[in-house]
Amino acid sequence: MDIKQTVIALSEVSGTSGNEEAAAQLALSMLRQYTPDASVVNGNVIGRFGVHTDGLPSLVLDAHIDQIGFVVTYITDEGFVKVGSVGGIDRRLLPAQPVIIHGNQNIKGVICSVPPHLSHGSSEVLSIEDVAIDTGMSKSELEQFISIGDSITFDVSCRQLIGSRITGGALDDRCGIASVLRALELLAGAKTAYNVTVVFSTQEEVGERGAKIGAFTVSPDIALAVDVSFAYAIGENERNCGYLGKGPMIGISPSLSREISDKLIETAKKASVPYQLEVMSGLTSTNADRYSVNREGAKTCTVSIPLRNMHTPVEVIDLSDIETTAQLLAAFIKEG
Repeated sequence: MDIKQTVIALSEVSGTSGNEEAAAQLALSMLRQYTPDASVVNGNVIGRFGVHTDGLPSLVLDAHIDQIGFVVTYITDEGFVKVGSVGGIDRRLLPAQPVIIHGNQNIKGVICSVPPHLSHGSSEVLSIEDVAIDTGMSKSELEQFISIGDSITFDVSCRQLIGSRITGGALDDRCGIASVLRALELLAGAKTAYNVTVVFSTQEEVGERGAKIGAFTVSPDIALAVDVSFAYAIGENERNCGYLGKGPMIGISPSLSREISDKLIETAKKASVPYQLEVMSGLTSTNADRYSVNREGAKTCTVSIPLRNMHTPVEVIDLSDIETTAQLLAAFIKEG
């Protein structure tokens, strides 16, 4: 598996919350290499890995397929497209961003920006109600291609940075999906201590809705939510962040299973996999929150890939963290 090409392909396919079909189909085609029976169930991509044996505890590897974006709310008489937000978009960087409106055909546009000459060099952060997209078309022309409710994503491609780092959009959480796929590759032919099911879940960015459905469908004994978390950048509080290139972040929280957290730490040490700790004082705001209270509950933990510039078109990851995350997951799942 070429981790770089896998994560780039996943990152560059559109899939805002509630409109994940294209991303789900790509992830499904990749997952079927390891779980041939994988299918899409109520939007979630679900596949059973290997042979499931009676008596073994069940384990879910979950990573969410959706991304942040916008939705078309209306078109002004002047031909500007007005939007609502889908997920927690960083509104500070919206002016002048290129976007794609996913109608009956893709329409490119840019978010309007007031020139510094007219704003005295400073402007307030746009409210979502003030965001307007300019496509160059009139209202009547636009109505041939787009409709109210169509999704919108940033128009961005991944780029290589120095070393093993890349930048792009939707790396949250397509890099998590890549790490799960890599873990399955590492597990090929190995005996496992669990009956493993993979869930690439929808609508995480709008309340972990897909995970709630997936958790009820599979009802696992153990769930590992593979997501991203904050990587340190200049000016941030280092105590609240991990570091790029230093391995997966193992979650510790009162809402998680300390038993599973400790076992992941023990596994990392035994397998000589670099790891970091992520201490959270309450809920995790990830799909782990859904699995841990599903039905009679599941022992749940987060395994997070460090990521800079979260919820922007220029998210940054280190590809080595995808590999080490996969190594940790595979080592945890292997028998013995």
